[in-house]
Amino acid sequence: MSDPACQTAPRAALVTGAAGFIGYHVSRRLLAEGWRVVGLDAVTDYYDVRLKRARLAELGTFEGFRAVEARLEEPGCLAALMAEERPGTVIHLAAQAGVRYSLEAPRSYVEANLVGTFELLDAARAHPPAHLLMASTSSVYGANTDMPYAETDKADTQLSFYAATKKANEAMAHAYAHLHGLPVTMFRFFTVYGPWGRPDMALFRFVRAIRAGEPIDVYNHGRMRRDFTYVDDLVEALVRLIPVAPPPVDAAERRSAVPGDSLSPVAPWRVVNLGASDPVELGAFIDAVEAALGQPAERRLLPMQPGDVPATWADTTLARALVGEIPPTPLAEGIARFVDWYVARYEPLAAGRGP
Repeated sequence: MSDPACQTAPRAALVTGAAGFIGYHVSRRLLAEGWRVVGLDAVTDYYDVRLKRARLAELGTFEGFRAVEARLEEPGCLAALMAEERPGTVIHLAAQAGVRYSLEAPRSYVEANLVGTFELLDAARAHPPAHLLMASTSSVYGANTDMPYAETDKADTQLSFYAATKKANEAMAHAYAHLHGLPVTMFRFFTVYGPWGRPDMALFRFVRAIRAGEPIDVYNHGRMRRDFTYVDDLVEALVRLIPVAPPPVDAAERRSAVPGDSLSPVAPWRVVNLGASDPVELGAFIDAVEAALGQPAERRLLPMQPGDVPATWADTTLARALVGEIPPTPLAEGIARFVDWYVARYEPLAAGRGP
């Protein structure tokens, strides 16, 4: 008979980065469905801490939420937390994000993304969840030019240090999956946007500048294309992936072929693209922002920034095979929802009038 102390809690999740943009939305969705969620976050000052605190306050209205303020890279912190909580699901979203910031502060990416992810993997080795889901990024495709990007494409030409650390996370997780039988799904995000977003992201910066009557910086003269993914669509895919853990190497279900599967031949590990699979030119994206605001933008056309890529486009064949079809939220609708949130919630918060 197995030791009850070693069993995981099936409807309990550890979400790292719970005060972040995507972590907040994932945590809220799970809590709304009756899960217990332990949300770990360092609440760093990379961007407006008031926004992170407001997200945590929203999550704190749910009885099943426990907030833990700590750094991933603190030795033993995650191991102790997982020993105490025994979550059946771990969703690793905490990271030092941002392509451009990795040019200014690369060491912070080593600490959070490499050391912090090692601490998480080692804690999961000691206290295995039923499924470990870990965030990667579309930026790992780097200089690849064949599109749409498929998970089985070679991805060895990262163009930013941020992307390099996330590709390293994929390799680290594969090694732990192989050595310790840890079921791991890596998911590559494609330009996620929506309410409660990060202030360093394009939509946030555009809305803030246009509302203030300031020019917006438009890189590559607006000719970049991005596979913009609305946050609720991403969360839906993540939640559907929770019960779809990669099977062990000797499992009979491996004989059932999944189109374009990235399942490792030597580990319970796979990588999945999560995107809208509908790239939009940056200029058209700005048109939609102007329409939602009812204000024109003064566009300051600039060359490409170091580390950026001209286009992203997700092949979502594998995701559809694993979790079914998720109709994408229309871009105009998603941007309008962000604008509504920004005006009603963020502007009062930034002015000191919000919670």
